[in-house]
Order: sequence, then C-alpha cells, then structure tokens
Amino acid sequence: MDPVTQSHSPNVVAQHLNVSTADRERLMGQRGCVLWFTGLSGSGKSTLANALDAALHGRGIKTVLLDGDNVRHGLCGDLGFSDDDRHENLRRIAEVAKLMADTGLVVLTAFVSPFRSDRDRARAIVGPERFAEIYVDCPLEVCANRDVKGLYAKAQAGLIQDFTGVNSPYEAPLAPELTVASGSEPLTQSAAHVLKWFDAFTTRL
Repeated sequence: MDPVTQSHSPNVVAQHLNVSTADRERLMGQRGCVLWFTGLSGSGKSTLANALDAALHGRGIKTVLLDGDNVRHGLCGDLGFSDDDRHENLRRIAEVAKLMADTGLVVLTAFVSPFRSDRDRARAIVGPERFAEIYVDCPLEVCANRDVKGLYAKAQAGLIQDFTGVNSPYEAPLAPELTVASGSEPLTQSAAHVLKWFDAFTTRL
C-alpha cells in the first residue's frame, strides 16, 4: 500500500464535536500550531526544540514537545527504521500533533523526518496555515563529529542499516518556514533566532 494512502472501514464515520477547535483555543488563551524541526541526527533538532520549549514555557505559553527517541519508546515502539516504518512513524506523529494543536497547544516536534513526502503529508494533516517546517541545517561531517550517541560510527561500521546520511538519504526542505544554521553558530544564537521567528509566526495565526 502507498504509505500516503490510508484505508478506512466504510463503517467509520467522523463524530461531530460540540466544542470546536476555536472554542478550545479561546479557553486556552492561545492559538494551536505545530513547529516541525527536521534535520540530520546530531544537527541539534532536539536541543533547539528543548530550548524553545523552555523559553515559551517561561512566558506562560502552553506547549508540548514530541521527540523522536521518546516517541519510539511508546506510541511508535512497534516500528523499525525501514522506509515504510518511517512513513508510518511520522504519520502517527502528525496525527497526534494535530490533535494536540486542536486543543490550542503549541506543539514542537523533533524528528529526522528525512523524506519530503512525509513532511508534506504532516503539513496537510495538521493544516498548512498552522504548520511550520524548521530546517536545522548542519553539515554531515559536523553531525558525524559530534556523534553524541555513537550512531554514525556504528552505521559506518555496518552495524546500523538505514541510517540517514550514511546508508539512507536525507531530502533537505525546499522551502522551509525557517532555516537554522546550527553547524556554524552557537546554540544560544540559534535559539534566539528561533524565538524571534516564533514571535513573528504567531502574529500571523
């Protein structure tokens, strides 16, 4: 089956909800959105998402952070790293992120999400008007030199298959809402850059 195509039983019918997304956002006092951090392993996605999460939390903004490793311990613990499993992993994440954004939460996600088709589908699921793709741009050699988890070394030794950047491709975003040059600037500068961008982005929601 095409990973973008989902099959549904003809007996499954959407249930009307009395409380709308707008109602929930008014109660929350903010607009829901999804900030999708993408980039190679070691590029700084989780670090930046965590920094933004902390900054927004400090402002009293209600957020939730979905991180790739954490999600694979629970919601997607049954999936591997084949192309099909990666498609399904990100489909589930997008659906969960949408549900959370529907309550008025600012949802931050940090996933390699190497394929443009998956990121495009996530945008379509969430809704393009409240979805932002943030490309954490870091050269492969810098990510490999950081190698904080030892994953690049294992992949290069043939111990890990389907590892993005070594034996599986990464398709860089063509038109992200924001690009962060994490390989050439310090974390504090990158985090400040993202926070300033967020302020401008939310005024358009």
